[in-house]
Amino acid sequence: MERYAKNNIVRFLRQILFVAAIIFLTSILQFYWAMGHLSERMSSSCLECWFIEDAFNMSLITAVLLAIIFWFLNRIKSNILKMIIQFLLLISTWSFWDYSIFVDRESSWSTYLFNEELYYVATCSFLPILILACLALFLINYKLFIKNN
Repeated sequence: MERYAKNNIVRFLRQILFVAAIIFLTSILQFYWAMGHLSERMSSSCLECWFIEDAFNMSLITAVLLAIIFWFLNRIKSNILKMIIQFLLLISTWSFWDYSIFVDRESSWSTYLFNEELYYVATCSFLPILILACLALFLINYKLFIKNN
C-alpha cells in the first residue's frame, strides 16, 4: 500500500512538472515574441528590473498556477471541454501579462487611452498567443493522453 502511494505521488509530481515546464517555456517565448520590442524600455514600476526578469517571474507564476489548475481540470471527462477551458485560461493569463508589460514599459510613460492600450496589446499578442497556446496545449494533452493509455 505504501509503495502504491509513493508511485501516485511520483506520477502526480511528474505530471505537474511536465505541464509547468511546457507552460513556463511557452510563456517566456510568448512574452518575447509579443512584447520583446519593449525589452529595451525602462520599467515604470522597477527602474532596475530587466525585461528578462519580468518575463521569468511572470512565466514562473503562470506555470505554477496553471499547472495546478490543469491538474484539477483532468477530472473533466470531456476532452473537448477540458481543452477549451485550458485554452481560455492560457490566453487570458497571457493577455493579462502582455497588457501589464505594455502598461509598465510603454503606456505609463505616455498618454494612451484604455482602448488604445487594448488595441495595441491585441495586435501585438494575437498571433503569438494563438500559436503558442495551441502548441502548449497540444504538447500537454498529447503527453497526458499517451500516459493514460
